[in-house]
Amino acid sequence: MTRIHALGHYQPEQVLTNDELATMVDTDDTWIRQRTGIATRHIAKEESVADLATAAAGKALAASGLAPEQIGQVIVATCSARDRVPSNAARVAGRLGIPDAVTFDLNNGCAGFTTALATADHTVRAGAASHALVIGAERMSEVTDWTDRSSCVLLGDGAGAAIVSHDGPADGIGPVVWGSDPSRAGAVRLEGAWQPRFGQEGQTVFRWATTELAPIARLACERAGVAPSELAGIVTHQANLRIIESLARQLKAPDAVVATDVVHSGNTSAASVPLALAKLVERREIPIGAPVLLFAFGGGLAWAGQVIRCP
Repeated sequence: MTRIHALGHYQPEQVLTNDELATMVDTDDTWIRQRTGIATRHIAKEESVADLATAAAGKALAASGLAPEQIGQVIVATCSARDRVPSNAARVAGRLGIPDAVTFDLNNGCAGFTTALATADHTVRAGAASHALVIGAERMSEVTDWTDRSSCVLLGDGAGAAIVSHDGPADGIGPVVWGSDPSRAGAVRLEGAWQPRFGQEGQTVFRWATTELAPIARLACERAGVAPSELAGIVTHQANLRIIESLARQLKAPDAVVATDVVHSGNTSAASVPLALAKLVERREIPIGAPVLLFAFGGGLAWAGQVIRCP
């Protein structure tokens, strides 16, 4: 069986406030907070996606107590990486001294980390690796259109990482619920070969997330054998505070700690779920072994989620 063995997270030092954004584009703190709930976001000056991923992964590996050679798989979930080959996962493995793991990047937009977590879970359950390193890392600031106030106020940079190990309880990582609605794939875009820019149909995404995703999240709980009311934590993609609050209300989990890292980190795409989860665990806001729903959604329009036991 499998479990999340250890977690790590990393964010760049530079913090961009709403007031600072107001000097760059026609906006203000009140406008941003009312529509998104975001107050600040972290921005990488020169760090690459591989740099962010390595920093988070190094912390997870150190916390796990495992030796680098025990890691049999490395996956980096990202949609903002500039380079294609070698993969960011290969770069992370090289920097951390992981000698012969299978390494690859995975792009499922904002649902990338939970998709990668399920992939690693399946790998470990099948016996193809004893331990896997799963990372969500994004440098969204590099693909931001800083003249578009509807999107530039949302995005931030960061990374989160998890070690998936084979020696867990039967319900350490629950069955994944994943899928997509490709008929609306264009509602979130990051297109262009040389200078891609993030764009989205904000209202379309908001309506989809607040009206159609709660039943899918409940299905993830059902497949894990956990009632939503039994959840100790809910960590959704940190897209927008209004979406997070809507999903939490619909799930009816009164005792769950709901991650709201979006307030301080903005939307970090595939990094948002592991980043928020790692912070909650670091602060010990969720008891060890308690059930936590991870649920991410975004470009594609894709979703992926599972219930895990808090490490």
